Amino acid sequence: MSTIDTLKSTISKRGGIAKANKFNVIFTPPTQSLLNLNPSAIIGALAGGASAKSLISDPRDISLLCQGASIPGQQITTIDYIAEKQTVPIPYAIIQEDVQLKFLVTEDMYIRRMMDDWLSSIVNLEKYQAGYKKDFTCDVVIQQLSMKNKPIYGVKLINAFPTSVNGIDLDQATESGPMELNVTLSYDRLVPEGALSTGLSGISATLDILG
Repeated sequence: MSTIDTLKSTISKRGGIAKANKFNVIFTPPTQSLLNLNPSAIIGALAGGASAKSLISDPRDISLLCQGASIPGQQITTIDYIAEKQTVPIPYAIIQEDVQLKFLVTEDMYIRRMMDDWLSSIVNLEKYQAGYKKDFTCDVVIQQLSMKNKPIYGVKLINAFPTSVNGIDLDQATESGPMELNVTLSYDRLVPEGALSTGLSGISATLDILG
């Protein structure tokens, strides 16, 4: 039978308890989603007071504004097979959960505008046409960090895209509370990664951002 001291020793030798607030989310959405249509940025660029780069939002802001994420679960699906007078489960596929992200919404509505543009690239409501998947997907890296902010585990979502952007409640009675936006991502495949591989994925994703 284990004792409290044994439990403490096991936790200690494994670096302590993982913290749910130690995480990082890195991805670069399609370029059309990053266009900065803020009037001040447009006027500044036209007047020569700002570079053309100011019209492209920095995707690193996405990571800073992401206040919540999930490491998706996986489930093996089975079919019952009758063998020797009893039923046994036979695995045949895997189901991977969608990912939930929660963002702070800034006064320029950056995240909401970005998600609106991303959804428009998936389904054009004016022409009622769906876009090509290669044009509206991106890889998303979600990392669990140590207390020293070093990646220790991660997952890469291959060909991810938003399938749900929740509404934002507006309320006269809410004066000081922050505005938040919840987004659901679907993807083709989930790749679990260890400390080294997720660190490399994070570097690769960051280089894509810096472009």
